[in-house]
Amino acid sequence: MAHYDLITILGPTASGKTPFAAALAARLGSEIISADSRQVYRGMDLGTGKDLADYTVDGQRVPYHLIDIAAPGYKYNVFEYQRDFLSAYKDITSRGIDLPILCGGTGLYLEAVLKGYRLIPVPENPELRARLANKSLEELTEILSHYKTLHNTTDVDTAKRAIRAIEIEEYYLRTPVSEREFPHLNSLIIGVDIDREARREKITRRLRQRLDEGMVDEVRNLIQSGIVPEDLIYYGLEYKYLTLYVTGKLTYNEMFTQLETAIHQFAKRQMTWFRGMERRGFTIHWVNAQLPMEEKIAFVQEKLKEN
Repeated sequence: MAHYDLITILGPTASGKTPFAAALAARLGSEIISADSRQVYRGMDLGTGKDLADYTVDGQRVPYHLIDIAAPGYKYNVFEYQRDFLSAYKDITSRGIDLPILCGGTGLYLEAVLKGYRLIPVPENPELRARLANKSLEELTEILSHYKTLHNTTDVDTAKRAIRAIEIEEYYLRTPVSEREFPHLNSLIIGVDIDREARREKITRRLRQRLDEGMVDEVRNLIQSGIVPEDLIYYGLEYKYLTLYVTGKLTYNEMFTQLETAIHQFAKRQMTWFRGMERRGFTIHWVNAQLPMEEKIAFVQEKLKEN
């Protein structure tokens, strides 16, 4: 039997990876470490799709980590994620839990942990930012495509995020990355494979549901609490388009249509990242999202037994 240090459940948005991970954790007596770059923020619940009810299985709460750990408006980064992941991982395993479950769709966070990137904090580069300030998102994305890739391309859907990604790439080109050791962790990686049409239908249904549940009010409340609209737009997707609607830049129908399209594109980029992980040497065992939960859990248990 292969020795694993953790189980990773990954998949695009709306694939059902969180309830799957929670059910698996409940079966194994494990805990979940989130790998979602936006669910770290407190008060950003509907827009990030936290669905915290998913962590209750058969009336029992499955413990989770790295959700609601940063203030809204803060720019949390992958360096901090590595640090916080290690802290959570050590906490879980120190209590005798052998297989923590890493679950999420942020490719860079997943790969930074599974590959053990050596990372250091990246300071702002005012000169670079000034040079890039007037470029469009399309131009910035083109610039970003020429780097070797340590940036989170799945989340780069605003100019500010693209500029920050270029800033990080430029810094690592010129700075030796050896300041932090990261342990090698052998993970069983399970990918949740959802049919494209089923994914599209579920994305649209979830978007309508979250709007009905008060996602617009969530954004209004964040702005009223003192968060600058530009800082919310930085987070992209729901927070970008809902902020543009709340501040009068888009009509409701424009917001819905553009946001729906952006989420579909986001899911496609996530799958591109995961396929890229396979090309970079990761073995991902794909399980059909439509299978009954018991069959998905059995699939993981069989993989754990294989040599």
